[in-house]
Amino acid sequence: MTQSTTANIAFRQSRAKVHEKHHNCAADATRHPQTGQRACCRACRPRAHWTIRGERGLPGTSGQTFFVENRGGAGGNVGMEYVARSNPDGYTILLATSAFSVNYGLYNQLPYDPYKDFVAVSELATTPNAFVVRVESPAKSVKDFVALARANPEKYNCATPPIGTTPQLLLELFKMREKLPKLADVVFKGGGDAVQALLTGTVELSVGSLGAALPYIKASTFRCLAICGESRWPELPAVPTMQEEGYNGFAIGTDMVLLAPAKTPSDEVKWLESATLKVLQTPEMKDKLFQAGFLVRPKGADAAWARVTKEITTFKDIIDQAGIAKL
Repeated sequence: MTQSTTANIAFRQSRAKVHEKHHNCAADATRHPQTGQRACCRACRPRAHWTIRGERGLPGTSGQTFFVENRGGAGGNVGMEYVARSNPDGYTILLATSAFSVNYGLYNQLPYDPYKDFVAVSELATTPNAFVVRVESPAKSVKDFVALARANPEKYNCATPPIGTTPQLLLELFKMREKLPKLADVVFKGGGDAVQALLTGTVELSVGSLGAALPYIKASTFRCLAICGESRWPELPAVPTMQEEGYNGFAIGTDMVLLAPAKTPSDEVKWLESATLKVLQTPEMKDKLFQAGFLVRPKGADAAWARVTKEITTFKDIIDQAGIAKL
């Protein structure tokens, strides 16, 4: 039996128990548009269709069924617009990455207003970026790399994922802060390609998600100069953060938050917030996310919204100051 099958059975059992208290509304029964399951009232309906599927996580702790609906495209704007325009009844939520905060400054026009069309549910997790070189590089620190790049501006370059990703914006911030306009940004389609470019010697530096480079760091193929996070990475205790290296404002990773459409009832938001924070506190979820390269960040709606709005301003400032062309 698959996890999703088990979860659906658990939902039906839970729904039957709830239905005992709501049998009088059977005459108004309708069918859920995704599952076809009969749901006579709010208490009997699947909780949402945009998050984790399986018997663990939210489904396991809440007794509700959750469906994942991936809507990619336009840097995430397609999915974001879909949620912004969804019925604000608590049954459709958005798992957003840092792209939500970046896109406000990156695109000329958005099909939604990030400030007015959403409310925060909770923070989920974060994965830090990192400055990485090959182990044979003479650079033993970020300052070492800066000195080398200044002395040989035509020789040194850097690989990043696409324009507008947090690693690419970090590099632009780094170039402006250290006055390295000739440090070429070699942009690749993804973080894996950027790591391969460093591995083959195509570039001298890579700025990207720590998770993509971590196996090579552990194998002593790469040297991690610094972590772009709020704290050192547990598996790399000797590697300093950018803050420790003297770089303020470089604790920029890829964050994940849950958002809901604006005007979602506060009791629905609070239910989702409480259930999510409960899941994030479990050792199983912490370990599962850590193995995927994430540290849990179990903070509620207020903290999540404060971070999102602050990062909208931060990323827009970097984009504008670096002269990155709008999309």
